[in-house]
Amino acid sequence: MTNKAIISTENAPSAIGTYSQAVKVNNTVYLSGQIPLIPETMTMIEGDFADEVHQVFKNLRAVCEAANGQLNDIVKLNIYLTNLDNFATVNQIMSEYFEQPYPARAAIGISELPKGAQIEADGILVI
Repeated sequence: MTNKAIISTENAPSAIGTYSQAVKVNNTVYLSGQIPLIPETMTMIEGDFADEVHQVFKNLRAVCEAANGQLNDIVKLNIYLTNLDNFATVNQIMSEYFEQPYPARAAIGISELPKGAQIEADGILVI
């Protein structure tokens, strides 16, 4: 029997479509993609690319915590970038939010993200 629960928190941007912030099945949590929206205003963070990366990881952390987990419980992280030249910045900032051993990860270059974001990330965590 599957134990399925919808994870939702006001500390991360609310879903802006037909999806949930995360879905927990047994001890696995599937995180929806997060872009650099500020949860309180649902507007994009202002600043440079690094500011966008920080906001994405803060949003992911909030959803992980709502699922009674933490960022370091992520076992697979997917990062979508509109410019793969920014990947070194992602690596540097990611090291501020994650401890070793790091999750498995993919970095995918794409042409466009919602609301003009330069980065989106989703993942799977096990708690």
